[in-house]
Amino acid sequence: MEIQKKRKKTFNIFEREREMRSTMAKLVLAFIVLSALLLVSAKKSDDVTELQIGVKYKPETCDIQAHKGDKIKVHYRGKLTDGTVFDSSYERGTPFEFTLGGGQVIKGWDQGLLGMCVGEKRKLKIPSKMGYGDRGSPPKIPGGATLIFDTELIAVNGKSADKGADSEL
Repeated sequence: MEIQKKRKKTFNIFEREREMRSTMAKLVLAFIVLSALLLVSAKKSDDVTELQIGVKYKPETCDIQAHKGDKIKVHYRGKLTDGTVFDSSYERGTPFEFTLGGGQVIKGWDQGLLGMCVGEKRKLKIPSKMGYGDRGSPPKIPGGATLIFDTELIAVNGKSADKGADSEL
């Protein structure tokens, strides 16, 4: 009878140890999952929900301003919130030309460049809903990405700040 009690006691000790190990494993797993979630949320902390327009440089005089329907030329550098550059007209050496407000570009550009002066520089932080949305633009822009553009308005309707008229050679 005494042997059975000792076996049962030993079995109970092993059973409790197994339960404690199982509990510890679950706690470690929970910690790992929470850490991963915190990293993801920290990465997303630079995301924006509304268009943010930061003026980085504005000329003393604003003789030429961009309005809806104007054909504008813009130099830009597009980045993700982690700093990865996904496109840049500066590297190509050619500004991008389009009709402002005509739906030829993402909504963040159509709205973020309105009222800009030739020679002005702006930083646009564009929420996903005003960029490429949940689908993104693979392979460089993931779905749901906030986009950051450093922009410089070069010309409006062929007129630049220094020449009065853009000469295309």
